[in-house]
Amino acid sequence: MAQEASMDLPIIDLDIFLQQPRDSEAVKAECTRAADALITYGALVLHDSRVSMSDNDTFLDLLEDYFAQPQEELKKDERPEFAYQIGVTLENTEKPKCAVDEPCLRVIERLAPSERPLDISGHEPDPKCRFFWRMVEPPPYETRFPVLNAENVVPEAPHIRERWTPVMNQWGTSMKNAVEGLTQMAAVGLGLPADTFRDAGRYGPHLLAPTASDLQKYGQKDTILAGFHTDLNFLTIHGRSRYPGLHIWARNTGRKIPVRIPPGNYLLVQAGKQLEYITGGLIKAGYHEVVVNDQTLRVIEERRERFPDRPLVRISSTFFWHLSSDYDLAPLPGLADRAKELRAEKQAQGRDEGDEVEYPPIKVGDQVSNELKHIALMAAS
Repeated sequence: MAQEASMDLPIIDLDIFLQQPRDSEAVKAECTRAADALITYGALVLHDSRVSMSDNDTFLDLLEDYFAQPQEELKKDERPEFAYQIGVTLENTEKPKCAVDEPCLRVIERLAPSERPLDISGHEPDPKCRFFWRMVEPPPYETRFPVLNAENVVPEAPHIRERWTPVMNQWGTSMKNAVEGLTQMAAVGLGLPADTFRDAGRYGPHLLAPTASDLQKYGQKDTILAGFHTDLNFLTIHGRSRYPGLHIWARNTGRKIPVRIPPGNYLLVQAGKQLEYITGGLIKAGYHEVVVNDQTLRVIEERRERFPDRPLVRISSTFFWHLSSDYDLAPLPGLADRAKELRAEKQAQGRDEGDEVEYPPIKVGDQVSNELKHIALMAAS
């Protein structure tokens, strides 16, 4: 199998980890590659032969149909009282945190002008919708964060409802299994017991999180569908979308990379803030945006011609894997030491990564709540 993707991101083979003895040299080497990819790029491409692309297609069809419903029908599935962490979030609700976050703005300033994201300085809310479907193992204790652990919402419309739960659970389980396998590989590659991260996230409020953009309404070139940001969770995993437009930034180069996930059993994985936190910044959360670019426009026209009866809705096939809400989040000492060494190396090479970040101990649920307030999904207390 080819070792590098067209995006210059390493391809990590989960099959090696799942099918070969854990103490084999092949497994150790692949786990080291996984950890190094996250440290170097903040992202990687994951191969998992258990993943079915037909499940992804069925999922995309369902979500296109769901978001093609009238706004008043969608609004029934809104749950602002749960910080939009279940059900639907309608367009122009979520704000890109980076528009007013000084450290994030300095990240943009350090990028070469040709590699910068589209301008988010106006801090307009994103014109995207989203649905959060929890894929969780309920904790055997009473969580301190019930808002982040509420019951799922099932849409009411009959043509959606009958398909909803089995399709969401089928694709959500595939992505959850894949990303949990990667948490084990990354742990081994970082010199930790394989289940270090998986155990810390056993009762996490994991979310199958399709994001929808109405390309009839927002299909003009250079429209920002999701402004430059990082994800607040531990790892984010994506299946293939039908429409291009996702850009990611590799930590090691500062280059803007258009995402092209290879066809077949491949998924894109990005580091989130919880992984950055627990590694003391050894692994940095990956920045990304979703925009309408020339490639998006070309696919819009192709889809119009080939599927004239299908909704023109861009669905991101996304899953957010979280640490458990009640977990005490703090940098693991050995990894925090390595993070300081890496930072010193980069400074010696003339690479400016901005001010040193502090990671004081915090409950994961409090970390999530703080981030949700920044992006206008939870009211500030």
